[in-house]
This record gives sequence, C-alpha cells and structure tokens, in this order.
Amino acid sequence: MTLHAFNAGCNIVGIRKNDRRYGMCCAWAQMIDYDRLTMLLGSQSDTAKVLTVGDILGVSALAKDQRQIAEILGSGHSGSIDKWGRVAHHSEGTALLVDGAKTQMVCRLRDILHLPGIENDSLLVLEVLSSQQNPDRVFLSAEEA
Repeated sequence: MTLHAFNAGCNIVGIRKNDRRYGMCCAWAQMIDYDRLTMLLGSQSDTAKVLTVGDILGVSALAKDQRQIAEILGSGHSGSIDKWGRVAHHSEGTALLVDGAKTQMVCRLRDILHLPGIENDSLLVLEVLSSQQNPDRVFLSAEEA
C-alpha cells in the first residue's frame, strides 16, 4: 500500500556545477518557514551527490501544463545525459530555473541531513533568496505527473 497523505507537487531542482547541468524532479518538498524549504532527494540521484552546503540552486514548482518537463527531468541521471537540453529554462548564477513554472525560487543550500532509516537519502534545508510566482498558473500535482 502506498500512502497518499498529502497533495505533493512536482518540483524541479536545478544547478550548474563542475561545468555540468544537474536537475531532477522531486515530489517530496515542504515549506518549513517563510523563507525555508526542505526537499528529500534519493540516494540514486546524481544531483544530490554533487550538492554541498552553500550551493546556490534553483527550485521550480511546475505548472499544470508542464507534465512533460516533469517526465524529462524525472528520468535518467544528470551525470550521463543533459536533461536541460530539452527544457526551456534560464539561469541566475548557478541556479537553473524552468521557464513558465508556477513558482521559481533561487535558494541557498543551508544543510544536508541524513535521517535514521533513510540515511542514504539527502534531506536538503534550503533558504529562499528570491522568488517569483505566476498567479495565473496552477500547480502540477505529483498525482498528475
């Protein structure tokens, strides 16, 4: 049985690091304060493996009509393919942001936690440095992606 206790969204994490573009789709994200987010990235993620505290990365909460972007950035591994080559995006420094997303945030990675029972996964604590939200767009749900 899979528990569906909350309506999870489709959030894209994006960063340019070591002359490479990394990105992935993450449904496990939550605001924990007005300017703080947490995101759980799986141990198999090439993106999670390159992140270090202090990195500046992009978080884009996808809009309802951006399902194809969730599929592109949610498939394969950034270490072996350039997922961003098929996605309209822009950068703000090292942060990669999806064009047309419901919300675009530039964030600083404040901490990486490894919790008992899921210690191989990375729980990111992010500080939102800047954000833009499109009020005319509707969030894409993980259930729809």
